[in-house]
Amino acid sequence: MDVTAYLDRIGVSRAATLRELTVAHQTAVPFENLGIHLGETISLDPDDLFDKIVRRRRGGFCYELNGLFALLLDELGHTVDRVAARVHRGEGRFGPLFDHLALLVDDAWLVDVGFGRFSSYPLRLDDRAGQSDPGGQFRLADTPDGDVLVHRDDAPQYLLERRPRPLTDFEPACWWQQTWPGSHFRQNPVCSRLDGADRVTLSARILIRTVAGTRVETVLDSDESLLSAYKTHFGIELDRLPSL
Repeated sequence: MDVTAYLDRIGVSRAATLRELTVAHQTAVPFENLGIHLGETISLDPDDLFDKIVRRRRGGFCYELNGLFALLLDELGHTVDRVAARVHRGEGRFGPLFDHLALLVDDAWLVDVGFGRFSSYPLRLDDRAGQSDPGGQFRLADTPDGDVLVHRDDAPQYLLERRPRPLTDFEPACWWQQTWPGSHFRQNPVCSRLDGADRVTLSARILIRTVAGTRVETVLDSDESLLSAYKTHFGIELDRLPSL
């Protein structure tokens, strides 16, 4: 792990707090599934993650982003547990275990830089009242089975297991998300990151930004404008478009 290169990638120093690291990562490194739509194989090997996210300045989805961020936090002296979560699918249904990877840091914080729209800052793990964040109002609730249900703006987001897991436990789910035809990651290419207090997202050919509290959507008709948007808004230079 080249810590200096990683910190340069997200624009902070070794003195950065956990809060500063978390928001900086989500600002600099996009949540994206472009690799799936470019025919790339996603690897959770630490060297491959570092090469993709730091050297090639790409992003990734949860297993990649939280997987590599955990290694950075380890190097900076934090205690990190990788934990599995089941993403809420609507109507009280949750996806399978290992549907998502999140991080419990220093036995005190829920940190997640790999869920797309989520909290900008770490959430207090032992707080069961509402927690205000630029990303919304978050609330954590215990379940009878010992899990933690995470809500954003009163809507359930995912069911979090407390048991620590090695990153290798997530490899089958990572492969499944890439290859199962019903995976939502296979439906459309998506790229998204924090942009100050707001978020900029490119979903298929639609660029979505929030301006003065108003959602603005712009359809990018040409391939050239789409490639330019990836570079301008996310720092991703592609030599070809992901399949739409």
